Amino acid sequence: MLTLQDIKQDPVFQTLIERSGSYLKTRGYTEHGLRHVTFVAEKAAAILDQLGFDQRTVELAAIAGYLHDVGNLVNRKDHGITGAILVYQELRRMGMDVEEICTVTSAIGNHEEANGRAVGPVSAAVILADKSDAHRTRANRLEDDRRPGIHDRVNLAITDSKLYVDKQERTITLEISFDQTICQIMDFFEIYLTRMEMCKEASSVLGCRFRLVINGLEFLGNLSLRHS
Repeated sequence: MLTLQDIKQDPVFQTLIERSGSYLKTRGYTEHGLRHVTFVAEKAAAILDQLGFDQRTVELAAIAGYLHDVGNLVNRKDHGITGAILVYQELRRMGMDVEEICTVTSAIGNHEEANGRAVGPVSAAVILADKSDAHRTRANRLEDDRRPGIHDRVNLAITDSKLYVDKQERTITLEISFDQTICQIMDFFEIYLTRMEMCKEASSVLGCRFRLVINGLEFLGNLSLRHS
């Protein structure tokens, strides 16, 4: 059975990831390269592992997380769908079981809020891992003399972020430290609200409640708790 390590050692996938990250950087997007996909792979696997899923499902989440953004090589628009098609062909080349390919590619094809939704545990874990990777290290234009765009400003304002699972309480929490001298929390919600709603849905697929905590204040989670 193919593992994440096999994927990491494959030169085709390495080229796709490197070129995808490079393309987005030239377009002024936040970092989407090797650091990001490694984070998503590790975090998606950790979420399912902490919730008690079997190790093969955990491994498939890691693979899907590592490959989720390769479609950016072609274009940012609909990159999840494009990436799923690219990954399907390459995983077939590597001899992966078709059922497992379907799990991986459906997760990749559904990780963007514009046209996707959590369709299973692997898909849900990739969504949560991807959308929680918000931090000032992702800003690409730190040395640009122009005022950074909203995506860079928001990421520059996030001084710390962590996503953690409480299996007993069945909660998944994204906790953020936000520097409001750089921009306002409303700027965060301008670009992240639909992503946070997607995380809420993904958490429910995993049988959990999603919590968003910024500077100690809970913005998502209390309503669903009060109505339970």
